Amino acid sequence: MERKERKKNRLSSYDYSQNGAYFLTICTHKRKPFLSKISKEEEFPILTKEGQIVENVILSVPEKYPAIAIDRYILMPDHIHLLVRVEKGTGNPSPTVGKAVAWLKYNATKQINCVHGIIGQKRFQRSFYDHVIRSEEDYDSIWMYIDNNPLSWKIKHGVVAL
Repeated sequence: MERKERKKNRLSSYDYSQNGAYFLTICTHKRKPFLSKISKEEEFPILTKEGQIVENVILSVPEKYPAIAIDRYILMPDHIHLLVRVEKGTGNPSPTVGKAVAWLKYNATKQINCVHGIIGQKRFQRSFYDHVIRSEEDYDSIWMYIDNNPLSWKIKHGVVAL
């Protein structure tokens, strides 16, 4: 049986360590909804114990990689949206976006598994989606998308009606 070749999801000629802003989406393994709960009454997702761990790891990314700033993020039940900026020269090491995401997923997985007394359980999909932000309008649009994601989830999943 022939193996299907994975689609490359990074721009082949793009330097992901250069200064710029990026919109990232990280999905949970098999889209299991363990990061947060969406409630009709609450405006934002309510983080689970696992979601709180992931949030702490997200907030520690700039400590590990001072060249990376987390401008906006949201933890939905089965995925994370991040709006990040790379500012090369503001710290060492100066990572690629991929290295920072790998560090985030590795540390969040390790801590979640430790809390549950489990070793080696996958928590996130192998890769992640990225979008290179090319303009201020694009940046503002993504900021609004992140802010509106909980409402979109509620509508899509029948938690609220229009």
